[in-house]
Amino acid sequence: MRPGNYEIRTSLIFCYHMKKTTAESRQILVTAYGDYFLDKLQCFEWFKKFKSGDFDLRNAEYGRTPKKFQNSDLQALLDEDDAQT
Repeated sequence: MRPGNYEIRTSLIFCYHMKKTTAESRQILVTAYGDYFLDKLQCFEWFKKFKSGDFDLRNAEYGRTPKKFQNSDLQALLDEDDAQT
Protein backbone atom coordinates (compact mmCIF):
# COMPACT_ATOMS: atom_id res chain seq x y z
CA MET A 1 0.00 0.00 0.00
CA ARG A 2 1.26 3.44 -0.88
CA PRO A 3 -0.32 5.96 1.50
CA GLY A 4 -1.01 9.51 0.47
CA ASN A 5 -0.12 12.64 2.39
CA TYR A 6 -3.47 12.66 4.17
CA GLU A 7 -3.03 9.12 5.49
CA ILE A 8 0.50 9.82 6.70
CA ARG A 9 -0.56 13.04 8.42
CA THR A 10 -3.53 11.29 10.04
CA SER A 11 -1.14 8.65 11.34
CA LEU A 12 1.09 11.39 12.74
CA ILE A 13 -1.85 12.92 14.62
CA PHE A 14 -2.63 9.48 16.05
CA CYS A 15 0.98 9.09 17.24
CA TYR A 16 0.94 12.63 18.65
CA HIS A 17 -2.17 11.87 20.71
CA MET A 18 -0.58 8.62 21.87
CA LYS A 19 2.24 10.77 23.35
CA LYS A 20 4.86 9.31 21.01
CA THR A 21 7.94 11.39 20.30
CA THR A 22 8.71 12.62 16.81
CA ALA A 23 11.42 9.97 16.43
CA GLU A 24 9.16 7.17 17.68
CA SER A 25 6.35 8.27 15.39
CA ARG A 26 8.60 8.40 12.37
CA GLN A 27 10.00 4.95 13.14
CA ILE A 28 6.48 3.51 13.40
CA LEU A 29 5.54 4.99 10.02
CA VAL A 30 8.82 3.93 8.40
CA THR A 31 8.21 0.39 9.60
CA ALA A 32 4.69 0.44 8.22
CA TYR A 33 5.15 2.34 4.95
CA GLY A 34 8.85 2.51 4.14
CA ASP A 35 11.59 5.07 4.60
CA TYR A 36 10.81 7.20 1.56
CA PHE A 37 7.40 8.48 2.71
CA LEU A 38 8.41 10.77 5.55
CA ASP A 39 11.71 12.39 6.37
CA LYS A 40 12.75 13.58 9.82
CA LEU A 41 12.24 17.26 9.06
CA GLN A 42 8.69 16.74 7.77
CA CYS A 43 7.78 14.77 10.87
CA PHE A 44 9.27 17.44 13.13
CA GLU A 45 7.41 20.25 11.32
CA TRP A 46 4.05 18.46 11.59
CA PHE A 47 4.57 17.80 15.32
CA LYS A 48 5.47 21.47 15.80
CA LYS A 49 2.20 22.39 14.08
CA PHE A 50 0.22 19.97 16.27
CA LYS A 51 1.83 21.32 19.44
CA SER A 52 0.65 24.80 18.50
CA GLY A 53 -2.92 23.44 18.39
CA ASP A 54 -3.22 23.37 14.59
CA PHE A 55 -4.49 19.99 13.43
CA ASP A 56 -5.38 21.04 9.89
CA LEU A 57 -3.90 18.40 7.58
CA ARG A 58 -3.86 20.55 4.45
CA ASN A 59 -0.73 22.23 3.18
CA ALA A 60 -0.57 25.98 3.55
CA GLU A 61 -1.72 27.70 0.40
CA TYR A 62 0.65 30.14 -1.17
CA GLY A 63 -0.87 32.67 -3.51
CA ARG A 64 0.72 34.11 -6.58
CA THR A 65 2.37 37.46 -6.26
CA PRO A 66 0.31 40.08 -8.08
CA LYS A 67 1.85 41.22 -11.34
CA LYS A 68 3.20 44.76 -11.39
CA PHE A 69 3.84 46.53 -14.68
CA GLN A 70 4.85 50.07 -15.46
CA ASN A 71 4.26 49.81 -19.18
CA SER A 72 0.59 49.64 -20.20
CA ASP A 73 1.50 48.21 -23.64
CA LEU A 74 3.35 45.35 -21.99
CA GLN A 75 0.41 44.78 -19.67
CA ALA A 76 -1.97 44.64 -22.65
CA LEU A 77 0.21 42.03 -24.37
CA LEU A 78 0.38 39.92 -21.23
CA ASP A 79 -3.37 40.17 -20.76
CA GLU A 80 -3.81 38.73 -24.27
CA ASP A 81 -1.47 35.78 -23.61
CA ASP A 82 -0.89 34.98 -19.92
CA ALA A 83 1.72 32.33 -20.83
CA GLN A 84 4.15 35.09 -21.80
CA THR A 85 6.80 35.95 -19.24
